[in-house]
Amino acid sequence: MKGPIYVICNPHAGRGKGGRLLPELMAALKRHGVDAEHVSTSAPGEEGALAAEAIARGHGTVAVVGGDGTWSNAAAAVIASGQPVRLGLVPAGTGADLARSFAMPRDMEGCARVLAAGHTRPMDAGLIEGRPFLNVAGFGYDVAVIEDTRRVRLLRGPLLYLYCALRQMRSFRGFDVELEIDGRTLPRRRALMVIVSNGRAFGGGFRLWPEADLADGALESLVFHDVPPLRRLALMRRLRRGSHLGTPGVEDGRGSSFTLRFAQPPAYEIDGEWTQARAAELHIDTLPAALRVLAPAEV
Repeated sequence: MKGPIYVICNPHAGRGKGGRLLPELMAALKRHGVDAEHVSTSAPGEEGALAAEAIARGHGTVAVVGGDGTWSNAAAAVIASGQPVRLGLVPAGTGADLARSFAMPRDMEGCARVLAAGHTRPMDAGLIEGRPFLNVAGFGYDVAVIEDTRRVRLLRGPLLYLYCALRQMRSFRGFDVELEIDGRTLPRRRALMVIVSNGRAFGGGFRLWPEADLADGALESLVFHDVPPLRRLALMRRLRRGSHLGTPGVEDGRGSSFTLRFAQPPAYEIDGEWTQARAAELHIDTLPAALRVLAPAEV
């Protein structure tokens, strides 16, 4: 599979940032001598269908301008194709946390340089209810924060997530959950938040696993116990700095298969996108080396 790089842009990513950055990216690619075509989505989630069409036409590289949700939708099409398609991540979304794990530049000249160089890194993915995810699957507090971001209009980017995280610090109620990792069942907990992740950051820069290996064939889990608001704030401060591991009230784990059991089907998020579960018991599996991601060679 060859052909020009196929650029898919979510023009609404980052509240319009994606659309503003697309001309800059295309101009930068041209300066680097890269043959590229582009298209913009016209509806939420359309990037998956556009990626599938590009792959069917023989494009070997799909670069996606957007954020974690946009990348996840396009990556699902790449994985489903079974073809050795390279995936490019061009940060333009509100969080764009997966790009932090690959040290992707935030400017379009830098992104074009990475796409032109063609260096790839393998990457695992997670799978929940038949849908792949790249960065995180989250339950509880982070879902409430995402829901809150939809109600705030005056902020964007990392500040938006931080503001909403503080707003939910007092109002969010904990939940009961039982977690099983590779067949080993942990004690049932009253939790503030449960995260199963592949990447190193989420929520606009909260450092989940600062040293996570995105191609080790495993995912990491974090269970944050439900605690009073002041202790919640302390936990989130530690999470922001990446110093939460080993802290009382935080349980970490690692494995290739996870089962979560709730009192009722929960709302959850994968790669920043809200989803309603179909069942109260959810299974998460690892898809080893599911993708080849274009990234700086020095990472």
